[in-house]
Amino acid sequence: MAMTMAEALWLEMPSSGAKCVYEEIRNNVVVLVEYAIVGINEQNQYSFIRDLISLKVTSPFGKILHHENNVTNGEFGFTTTEPGNYMACFFMNSQAPDGKVVHIGLDWKIGIAAKDWDSIARKEKIQDIELVLMKFQAWEEEMSEVSERTNAAVAWFSGMSLSLCILAAATQIWYLKRFFRKKNLI
Repeated sequence: MAMTMAEALWLEMPSSGAKCVYEEIRNNVVVLVEYAIVGINEQNQYSFIRDLISLKVTSPFGKILHHENNVTNGEFGFTTTEPGNYMACFFMNSQAPDGKVVHIGLDWKIGIAAKDWDSIARKEKIQDIELVLMKFQAWEEEMSEVSERTNAAVAWFSGMSLSLCILAAATQIWYLKRFFRKKNLI
């Protein structure tokens, strides 16, 4: 039995006004944020709807880190530059019918939770494969050089052996001719 852990926040947005969430975060921490407007349809199930919101994320000292207008969903990330409370505020741009509330799914990941471990594992696996491939390429180059040197040495020794055989044959022919002429057999 597999269990999954839900880490997202569900915000109920009134048809007008704003809804803010904040979290205290240390300096130099990676933050990833995903959000989407989600509504309830006739079958009482969650589904994406077309209302538009605006989003503004600010640092503890009021610096705007991210701002979007007229969106239904999105994702972004940033690295904190100062410790303190980072705030994300959502604003409704369109009126929900009959004053109904709109739900926003917000997945706010901080630090180690912000890392995409599957992607990192794939990247590390690719890096391992690249390393093995580079070793094989270096080994192939080395073996190619050894093969070329061996081929050159064999060709040189073959030429020398052939030359030595021809020289030995010529010497034997000369010696035998001389021997038989001395004995007056030729």
